[in-house]
Amino acid sequence: MNTAMQPDMLLTADTASVGRPAFDTAVLRTVAYSDIFDYPLNCQEIHRYLEGLPSAPAQVEQACQALLALGALERVGDFWFLPGRAHIVEQRAARAAWSKQLWPKVQRYAAWMARLPYVRMLAVTGALALDNEPGRDIDFLVAAASGRVWLCRALVILVVRWAARSGEVICPNYIISENALEFSARNLYTAHELAQMIPLFGMPVYWKIRQANSWLLDYLPNAIGLPRDEFPNLELAKPAFYRPSIEKALSFRWVDRLEAWEMQRKQRKFARVYPASAEADFSAECCKGHFGEYGARTLSAFEMRLDRSVGVERQPALEK
Repeated sequence: MNTAMQPDMLLTADTASVGRPAFDTAVLRTVAYSDIFDYPLNCQEIHRYLEGLPSAPAQVEQACQALLALGALERVGDFWFLPGRAHIVEQRAARAAWSKQLWPKVQRYAAWMARLPYVRMLAVTGALALDNEPGRDIDFLVAAASGRVWLCRALVILVVRWAARSGEVICPNYIISENALEFSARNLYTAHELAQMIPLFGMPVYWKIRQANSWLLDYLPNAIGLPRDEFPNLELAKPAFYRPSIEKALSFRWVDRLEAWEMQRKQRKFARVYPASAEADFSAECCKGHFGEYGARTLSAFEMRLDRSVGVERQPALEK
C-alpha cells in the first residue's frame, strides 16, 4: 500500500527523558499483553505496540536483552515471550500458516463487499489481522454511508451467507457510520484493535478513523502508520457498476423508512436473542455486535499476567 497518505507519519518519539527501569517495565507489559493471545513478539512488533512510552527500535532490543538476563523474558529465534511459554512460538507459526490460507478468501469476499452500495471502508480485525487465527473466523470492521448503517449491514450479510455455503465464517460484527468514526471505548484493548486492523478498501476513511481516534497514541505511541503493507488496496479493483449512481437512484424517502424499519427489527431481535452487553451498541450510527464482554475479559486477563510476572509494575489506567 502507498503510505504517502499516512497523516501521523510525521510524529516522532522523544525518548530522552525515559528512564531505563520504566522502559524495561513497558517492554515486559507489552509482551505480557500479547501473551493473552498466545502470541510471541519480535522486536519490531514490541516496538510498534510498546505500551505508553515513545521509543526507538534500538531501545527495545536493549531492554529485551536486559530482561532476558534477569530471567523476566525468554527468547526463541526472533521471538520474545514470558518465561515458560516457549511452546507459543511453534503455535504462532502454525496459526500463521493457517491464516495464510485464509487471506485469499478474505480478499475475494472483501472485493465483493466493496462493490456493495453504502460501503465506504473495509478492514480486517481480530486474530486474523495478526495472522493468529486458530479457526475460520474472519472479522470485519465496515464503515457505511451516513444514514445507511443498517441497510449496509443487510447487504453485507448476503456475502456472509454466500461465504457460509463454503464453510467460511465472515463476521462483520462492527459497522459504523462514516460520520461517527470515533470509538467510545478508550482503553488498551480498543487501542490494539485499532492499531492492528488491516484496511483493504476505502483508505481515505481508514485515515479518518485513525485521526478520529488519535487517543490510541496515548496507549501505543509507536503505532504510527499501517501495521503492514503487503496487502493490495482493493480500491484498485473498481466496482463493476458505478456505485454513486446506484445510491442516488435509491435516495427516495421510502429508503429512509426502510433503514429505520431494518434497524428497529434487528434491535428487537438482538434484545431477544442476546444478553445485554456493555460492549454492544445498536443505534442509527453503529451496529456493534460485541457480546460476551471480550474486551473486559482481555483486560482482566492482562491484570492477572501482571500479577504473575516478575518486575511488572502497575500503571494508572488511561480509561477516559
